[in-house]
Amino acid sequence: MATIGRATTAQLEHAEAPGSMLTHGAARALSVLRIATGFVFLWAFLDKTFGLGYATPAERAWINGGSPTKGFLSGVEVGPFQDFFHTIAGAAWADWMFMLGLLGVGAALILGIGLRIAAVSAGLMMAFMWLAEWPLAQETAAGEATRSSNPLVDYHVVYGVVAVVLALAYAGHTWGLGRWWAKLPFVRKNRWLI
Repeated sequence: MATIGRATTAQLEHAEAPGSMLTHGAARALSVLRIATGFVFLWAFLDKTFGLGYATPAERAWINGGSPTKGFLSGVEVGPFQDFFHTIAGAAWADWMFMLGLLGVGAALILGIGLRIAAVSAGLMMAFMWLAEWPLAQETAAGEATRSSNPLVDYHVVYGVVAVVLALAYAGHTWGLGRWWAKLPFVRKNRWLI
């Protein structure tokens, strides 16, 4: 019987499900990545909501009447969607969608539940932010350098891919509530909620 690493061919053929060959170290590393990525989203939500003084000063906090989307979207100076982003900058519905997305993705990743929905949400959010920053351009509409370091793969793409990988690897099962979540009757009936 041939062996591959520590696993025999028979063990590999009888693996229970995708991911069953994931080592404990890899599962833990994915969980650390899950929690860290979740904290990126959750921190953005907290800072924009309460104006903790990092990206958002207290006077522009959402709870103090500030708009979480106005500053970023009204400052879009590049790309074919510039006018669209200026139009929705500061709209109440855009603020709510953005903030609920940050909170939902952050909480889901940290808790390890609903990772499929979180992956889709993170992917959409990051795609819109990528379009707003339009890293393909080297110059803004005013002719200034965009300082884009990579025209295709920037941190928005990486965060979106990470969220998908975490969902596909069932990263919420280690150091998270993913196993418990997956056993709930309404989740068992609606597998897309995993």
